[in-house]
Amino acid sequence: MRFVIQRVQQADVSINGQIVGAIRKGFMVLVGICDTDTKEIADNMLKKMLNLRIFQDENGKTNLALKDVDGQLLIVSQFTLYADCRKGNRPSFIKAGAPEHAKEIYEYILKQCIESGYTVKHGEFGADMKVSLINDGPFTVLLDSDEICR
Repeated sequence: MRFVIQRVQQADVSINGQIVGAIRKGFMVLVGICDTDTKEIADNMLKKMLNLRIFQDENGKTNLALKDVDGQLLIVSQFTLYADCRKGNRPSFIKAGAPEHAKEIYEYILKQCIESGYTVKHGEFGADMKVSLINDGPFTVLLDSDEICR
């Protein structure tokens, strides 16, 4: 599982020109899922993400987590995070999770974030989406379950 987490001042996702999810200060998260990912792995990734202290405190130090700043989440599925670009010029996506499995885990991630008390907005799994954001910093972090959970 891979999360690309961008600390944002605001972000939104649209489908066919209509905004389907928008947040103010928080994380815009692209989520890539592979076939070996489980709900347990998702739980570990979420624990790490939600506790990341990447917001500035009163001294300008990155000491505050999402909950400390009343941050929101915009979560978008992104199978291309599993692109394999080693050979040729056309990426291979065979490492990306099968759609049925990936959608189940993606929806689990959304549910867990909501149940944890966060304001959560999201895209539509498998849709052609446009994401707009104002990256705060810019500050972007990559979490990979191969490094975090295994």
